[in-house]
Amino acid sequence: MIRTELLLDRGERKIVAVSTQDVEPILARNKALRGEPQGGHDCARLVADIPAVILVRWLNEEYARGNTHLRLFTREFNETVVRRKLQDPEWRYLRTDK
Repeated sequence: MIRTELLLDRGERKIVAVSTQDVEPILARNKALRGEPQGGHDCARLVADIPAVILVRWLNEEYARGNTHLRLFTREFNETVVRRKLQDPEWRYLRTDK
């Protein structure tokens, strides 16, 4: 579950949305699954379990780059952003297959 708070930045005259989520259970499950053999076909195999706050972060990063046409949970977002991020060693801990 994501919790979002709206904060007023009086100096910048902006409202800032801050989202938080308890990701520990998801990350612990990812770690446990990495130790399990994965069978089946590639199309039915769990590759990663990504907390929603991270998906929102990735979307915000893309928006900051000017990719404002992207939407969460679309094929385009998954094929461009998610695929690229999961290949990056920085995000390896999200994977369940390696």
